[in-house]
Amino acid sequence: MSQIFNRHSNIYSRLSILAVVVFALSLGGVVGLLHTSGYNTRQNEFVEQPIQFSHAHHVGGMGIDCRYCHTSVEESSFANIPPTKTCMNCHSQIWTGAPILEPVRASFRDNTPLTWNRVHDLPDFVYFNHSIHVKQGVGCATCHGPVDRMPLVYQSAPLTMSWCLDCHRNPDKYVRPREEVFNMAWERPSNDPDLGARLVRDYKIASVEQLTSCSTCHR
Repeated sequence: MSQIFNRHSNIYSRLSILAVVVFALSLGGVVGLLHTSGYNTRQNEFVEQPIQFSHAHHVGGMGIDCRYCHTSVEESSFANIPPTKTCMNCHSQIWTGAPILEPVRASFRDNTPLTWNRVHDLPDFVYFNHSIHVKQGVGCATCHGPVDRMPLVYQSAPLTMSWCLDCHRNPDKYVRPREEVFNMAWERPSNDPDLGARLVRDYKIASVEQLTSCSTCHR
């Protein structure tokens, strides 16, 4: 009986299987890279706003505390967007005729709120509470980056699940004294390596098992 398959068929079949495996792994790698890339997470992406408000000027230059505008951050799950009246507390006295601030004046004059576009927008299935993090010594800059140096605010962190879990698995690396939460210039002291572990105990931060439980962030 004559040979049906070419004598090299076994080699070709093995190479084809290998090619399929390599292709599948490469495709998975590309999907994984896209998932964590700024294209998907919107990290470092500027968001157009009705007013190009500069945190670098107001926070870094003038030293305005985060809580002056975001008044509910210590008490609520949501760090509120300030009403136009907060802007006009200053701008009824300074830069009163600046063209760039006309939308602010119009908003106040017409009693119509400005529509700001969210920069840090977690998925609806993620539960995040600002007040809990502030109470436990997580600084604004830990999640929001160097806002005091941002002329236009952008998402500094990827805000992925793995990024959140890195903190929840190692809270001692990220917590700071509560009185320094709103200090954008605070740096971890090099001469006190046990500070984080001590704060975790003093603030009675939950165990790693509880912090990494699915129900902690997905409710």
